[in-house]
Amino acid sequence: MIPYSTQSIDEEDIAVVAEVLRSSHLTQGRKVQAFEEALCDYTGAKYAITFNSATSALMGAYAVAGIKEGDEVITTPISFVATANMIIALGATPIFCDVKLDGNIDERMIERLITDKTKAIVPVDFAGKAATHPKIFELSKKHDLLVIEDACHALGSTVNDKKIGALSDMTVFSFHAIKPITTGEGGAVLTDNTDFAERLRRFRSHGIVKKQLWTMDMIEMGYNYRMTDIAAALGLSQIKKLDSFIQKREEIAAYYDQRFKGHKLFNIITIPHNETSARHLYPILLIPALQCPKEDIYTALHDKGIGVQIHYKPIHQNSFYLQNYGEQRFVVAEDFYRSEISLPCHQKMSLKDAEFIADTFLNIIEKYSIRGCSF
Repeated sequence: MIPYSTQSIDEEDIAVVAEVLRSSHLTQGRKVQAFEEALCDYTGAKYAITFNSATSALMGAYAVAGIKEGDEVITTPISFVATANMIIALGATPIFCDVKLDGNIDERMIERLITDKTKAIVPVDFAGKAATHPKIFELSKKHDLLVIEDACHALGSTVNDKKIGALSDMTVFSFHAIKPITTGEGGAVLTDNTDFAERLRRFRSHGIVKKQLWTMDMIEMGYNYRMTDIAAALGLSQIKKLDSFIQKREEIAAYYDQRFKGHKLFNIITIPHNETSARHLYPILLIPALQCPKEDIYTALHDKGIGVQIHYKPIHQNSFYLQNYGEQRFVVAEDFYRSEISLPCHQKMSLKDAEFIADTFLNIIEKYSIRGCSF
């Protein structure tokens, strides 16, 4: 099975992890700081604060932003549930904004959702394509809101030659196994704000500050969300290869773009000339007539050894959200979900793999296009 995305671990990665396992510090050693410095060097951000997952990194970012019970945060329904769950965990309410046809939040619809309870805008860089439209920053300044960017798909993506990670008030990355680089599990918050950085470090480590010798003081609520040195060592090794990983993903995506351009049965998502994408996903969008046999298309591709996936069931359609917030409608997001299939696109693939996937995919959807939908 060719998965839609996967990690790439080599002997160098294994060796650096083994070195930490033989060392005196498996956690709270020097590797975490070194990995944080590498993230800053790569992105241009002033501070990077690592966490044991991107979910805890999101919660940390929301918490130090002052998001609390009664507040509202505008975000997108096309994301993994953690984006909105951590808003709820702090007692606040996620206010969903519909998306555009690329899966990213529709900046034209944000302002009508802003109230005196709104504290932040949380765009998601779907598939690695930047969601941080200039309009979002204009609105944040106009209404005195923070922009907390969920860039879990987008480490290595750029806008106007500037890396994502140095654009928003805070940016959250994921190092889950299938992301652009991996630490197994793990995440980070990047920021240029000194106060946010200091509070994030306390938040991930019990709210404690060290004083001198053995003395320490818990000065605010915090948690144990620290990254281990084992994970950080893997991240340090992986980040050296990030550009080569993205180059390979782009090579696969460029091949697909050429094969699929102008196809009558589906659309592709193009990346503007002033941007680069980490290409975490390669989404295609089926035409409405193919939405009905989508399950059969998915199964047929898996039967051929092509591990396609669907991203994402809109958050508001999950049972928890229906039970707690009632039924909501977001026309584009819901149609996007009905249409989207992510084809394999990662650094362990060859162009021969991409050719096999493209040939098989085109053959299967032509077969199912005869059936269509009965409305």
